[in-house]
Amino acid sequence: MKKSYYLFNPGRLSRKDNTLKFTPVDENGTEGAPKYIPVEGVSDFYCFGSLDANSAFYNFLGKQQIAIHFFDYYEHYTGSFMPKDYLLAGKMQIEQSKKYINGSHRLAIARKFIEGAAFNILRNLKYYQSRGKELSGCIESIEQLNTGISESTDVDALMGIEGNIRQIYYDAFDIILNDFSMDGRSKQPPKNEVNALISFGNMMCYAMCLGQIYHTQLNPTIGFLHEPGFRRYSLALDIAEIFKPILVDRVIFKVLNKKEIQEKDFDIQLNKVTLKDAARKTFVKSFEEKLNETIKHRSLKRSVSYKHLVKLECYKLTKHILNMEEYKPFKAWW
Repeated sequence: MKKSYYLFNPGRLSRKDNTLKFTPVDENGTEGAPKYIPVEGVSDFYCFGSLDANSAFYNFLGKQQIAIHFFDYYEHYTGSFMPKDYLLAGKMQIEQSKKYINGSHRLAIARKFIEGAAFNILRNLKYYQSRGKELSGCIESIEQLNTGISESTDVDALMGIEGNIRQIYYDAFDIILNDFSMDGRSKQPPKNEVNALISFGNMMCYAMCLGQIYHTQLNPTIGFLHEPGFRRYSLALDIAEIFKPILVDRVIFKVLNKKEIQEKDFDIQLNKVTLKDAARKTFVKSFEEKLNETIKHRSLKRSVSYKHLVKLECYKLTKHILNMEEYKPFKAWW
């Protein structure tokens, strides 16, 4: 099974026959021991340090259908190298664009994304409520807001509901987490440890969703909830909304409450907080474990990974856009 590789240190990537060679380089330019990665085992790279590579290397990655996602010092996603869109189809492009342009069709799909996200948020809250955390007020408030999803008449109103749901949900983090306080959502830059983890995890989820969209006929630049714009893949943002509560937030609760990541693992400055290398590696390890975790799929009658669930979500959306089957968002049933 192919898997993601994470590059935390600066270095050089090059091709050696059918193997990828990564040579770490320290701040003085001294090379470390190279690591050889069989190309057939790689699905994509996540790069958190500076990377030296030539055009021949990227040509090789393109032919092998391997993507690289880049993040800056503050864990912000900055871009991706994506191989040629080999699955894009003219009919899908046309139909996806038509669904976006048609206001009622776009609104219907956008509602589904918020519906799925809200359901999975409530699933998290109810899980911790059952384990002694007093979250009934948050749950009731979000359930009341849920009634407005089907009644919203435009995407802006829908985004307002989503924002209110998220605010209440993030307030609940202070109850769920044992030793850390979120103190409201802050980003660009994050102002405390929890916000730093949320920003980092959300970017990881976004890049992963982009990678899964790439393996379908969908165009990642045409979203329905998030407005298509320059330099972003709106559809990846849409699909990530559904999976962030399951893939990101659950990992955050785990690594903090089990003390796998502690206060010493953050670089705390005057106006921003970032993750140290140890924290990034710990979070990435837990995130990757979550992606590879399997569940018994109720329709397929077989076990599938969380990562594969994201690809299945893309396939469901494809069928909806082609008028084959109504799209129903993923909702955790466990």
